[in-house]
Amino acid sequence: MRYMNVKNFPLTQIPERTSSPRTYGLTMINDKGLSVAEAKNLLSVASPYVDIAKLAFGTSFVSQDLSEKIRIYQEAGVKVYFGGLLFEAFVIRNQFADFIALLKEHAIDTIEVSDGSIDIPHEEKCGYIEKLSKHGTVLSEVGSKDKDREHITPPYQWIKLMKAEMEAGASYIVAEAREAGTVGLYRNSGEVREGLVQEILTRVPAEKIIWEAPQKDQQLYFLTLIGPNANLGNINPSEVIALESMRIGLRGDSFHLFLGEDPNGQPSSIRK
Repeated sequence: MRYMNVKNFPLTQIPERTSSPRTYGLTMINDKGLSVAEAKNLLSVASPYVDIAKLAFGTSFVSQDLSEKIRIYQEAGVKVYFGGLLFEAFVIRNQFADFIALLKEHAIDTIEVSDGSIDIPHEEKCGYIEKLSKHGTVLSEVGSKDKDREHITPPYQWIKLMKAEMEAGASYIVAEAREAGTVGLYRNSGEVREGLVQEILTRVPAEKIIWEAPQKDQQLYFLTLIGPNANLGNINPSEVIALESMRIGLRGDSFHLFLGEDPNGQPSSIRK
């Protein structure tokens, strides 16, 4: 299903956004237990801008009407998937075959592979990516163990992991921040590890990375660095429209991002 971006009135110098179904410029929401009614309400206003819905951590195990909610997302053209922790929960219990069966039961063809809660040798993780890539689009998470003051992975190692996981079959790399935005890509304060991000971008295409960015300042950083079509994840469902406004320069924080100025100080062009 294709939804066109909404433009309720004419306004010049709005940066070009990709339209669904997108391959980049993605917004991934973090569904931590929305009801069926809440999912419907969200999509009634935000269908053009929600590309992927993550059923966070193990919430799908305890959510009522799970099949109905998955169907609602799918019928709206939203890719829905189980959070990586659920993949890990099946793996550590030696139930990988049951995980595959669960994907098939709900016709889910977007799959996250992570190792944030269990230790999986990287070669074994790549093996899971290869197997799951035969069942759909794999999102592979990198950086989940990178907690400030505990363990800092140097940029070259992030790049090495990302490239290996894409070679194994991952369609996108999820650069980890968790729901608080204080690990992985970020310091404990939520500040972006800018050197890490910029070095990653010298070796890995931006359109292949989904940057988890739950905080507004983090979202603004990537929109400033990459442009309006940065892939952003772990977005609170209630912030989807606000984020889309920020993407196109219609929020105070991003107002001047896409306006160029001529010698007289008048807007003359936009960045895309």
